[in-house]
Amino acid sequence: MKDRIVGFIQTYLLFVCLFVVQKPLFMLVYRALYADVSWTEWLRVMVHGLPLDLSLAGYLTAVPGLLLIVSAWTLSPVWRRVWCGYFALVCGLMSVIAVTDVVLYDYWGFRLDSTPLFYFFSSPKDTFASVSVWLVIGGVLLMAAYAVVLYGVFYAVLLRKGKWLHVKLPYRRLTVSMVLLLLTALLFIPIRGGFTVSTMNTGKVYFSSNQRLNHAAINPAFSLMESLSKQNDFAAQYRFLEPAEADRLFNRMLDPQVRAFRSGRLASPDTLRPDSASVLLRTQRPDVVLVILEGFSSHLMETLGGEPDAAVCLDSLAQEGVLFTNFYANSFRTDRGLVSILSGYPAQPSTSIMKYPRKTQSLPALAGVLRGAGYDTKYYYGGDADFTNMRSYLMSSGFSSIVCDADFPIGDRLSKWGVHDHLVFRRLLSDLQAEADTVTRPRFRVLQTSSSHEPFEVPYRRLANDRLNAFAYADSCVGDFIRRYRRLPQWEHTVVVLVPDHQGAYPEQMDNLSFERYHIPLLLVGGAVNGPRRVEVCGSQQDIAATLLAQLGLPHGEFTFSKDLMNPASPHFAFFTFPDAFGVLTPDGKAVYDNQANRTVVEEGAAATENLQAGKAYLQKLYDDIAGR
Repeated sequence: MKDRIVGFIQTYLLFVCLFVVQKPLFMLVYRALYADVSWTEWLRVMVHGLPLDLSLAGYLTAVPGLLLIVSAWTLSPVWRRVWCGYFALVCGLMSVIAVTDVVLYDYWGFRLDSTPLFYFFSSPKDTFASVSVWLVIGGVLLMAAYAVVLYGVFYAVLLRKGKWLHVKLPYRRLTVSMVLLLLTALLFIPIRGGFTVSTMNTGKVYFSSNQRLNHAAINPAFSLMESLSKQNDFAAQYRFLEPAEADRLFNRMLDPQVRAFRSGRLASPDTLRPDSASVLLRTQRPDVVLVILEGFSSHLMETLGGEPDAAVCLDSLAQEGVLFTNFYANSFRTDRGLVSILSGYPAQPSTSIMKYPRKTQSLPALAGVLRGAGYDTKYYYGGDADFTNMRSYLMSSGFSSIVCDADFPIGDRLSKWGVHDHLVFRRLLSDLQAEADTVTRPRFRVLQTSSSHEPFEVPYRRLANDRLNAFAYADSCVGDFIRRYRRLPQWEHTVVVLVPDHQGAYPEQMDNLSFERYHIPLLLVGGAVNGPRRVEVCGSQQDIAATLLAQLGLPHGEFTFSKDLMNPASPHFAFFTFPDAFGVLTPDGKAVYDNQANRTVVEEGAAATENLQAGKAYLQKLYDDIAGR
């Protein structure tokens, strides 16, 4: 009996020790981020991260506990093989999670969650497009090596001959079984995190105002497990306020036309026309070309206070078009950004609604409204249209056809993401030329770029910095497209809308919870645009749908979360989300809230507290809406 109890305790403590050791190893890999951290802070990281380690060790020890009970009744070789196989499986999973977490943290700035699984299972090729082949090979070899090391530790402590695995059957089998069952049941205490109302969650390890230290304390395997467990439980997430209070605050954040639509009133033709001072277009039914720029930010445009020699074409176009100077991205990934832009639907901090075709098919959609108004709709993307369920979302949202990598010759698919941007723009231009006499309806065309993405390898060299050069290349593709498009007769009745898909990838080391990271351009150019203008109202990507539809004299009441930026009666604010965090900005203040740490990260301006409460209501109502779809 003693041998089995000792084995149970050894198993649990060994898991805990391995998880604790992973923390300083993670900090050593990213030692540049922790260079100014004292040794006492390293110890605090391990101590404060212990609750998650104890909890996950409890989960992983439960199976050995049950196997030990079986060992009290049989010493069959099959049992021993199952025992060894379990630890081999756990070592493999631990190594995959640990290595993936370390690699992705450099790209995303947060510990591992379910996001990579969504990307991998939708398109493995595109998942690895951001990294080199050698990095993938090196990662796989490192996973294998780490798994072998872990298994060697388990073998030395638990599995080799002479250890308790090879003991004899006990005399008091029932007693041994009951004791082991009790010990296994007691694992519920560390798994749950004690006996309080609050159960174990990632936020329990947050202890510092230095976000990097909090991240180091997180157990990535627990973070992944927690993220997977929350994927479908939308109605239970982000319950900040009482429902009535959330409704009250949320209603104040709605566009006037949305409020009318929600109350059952139909918009009259007069209310659909923007005020003369707010009219940006010369014609009510122009062709609309929406260009979604991968990873761009205001920091690339000198016009917005950024780099002077990066996006020279956008800077030039800003002098002749309508530039929104106080505009913000809604999220950090393309799949979130696309839904924000095309459906006026805010990104979610714990998931991507694009994962759920049953829910996305019920979202309002810019393409669907325009198609109903007589527009011909088409989408252009040089990559895999099935990545992150894009195809199902785009087709259900109203696009009649999609041009993607499969529609280009194999010789054109030279980018890791598929087809380089200049070829996609040329395909769009060629189609527009061919359609000049055959398509009589107004056109809605969307082009999504991809070349200004890791690994930033482009067929162009103007700047020494690879990242900046990739953005300069994408910018040059936009400039070349506009120059050629001006020669077509359609130009005079076209508005080209240029907007990034998510937060900027430059500068590289900006804080993910800083509004500066999310500051992006929104630019309208074309023959249908009234003339140069700067718009300083505050907004974010989900407001594009309502703003554009209002300019076209089309209703946007069903776009609950979208606001007409040109309507003075609309509440003007920007909103962004990051994994388990959100931010709200108005002209009078800004606030950023970290839900994992359960604390406010940024609180500036007279209206910061009010904005924080409004943001909580907004996020709570967003998850109510997802749960109801």
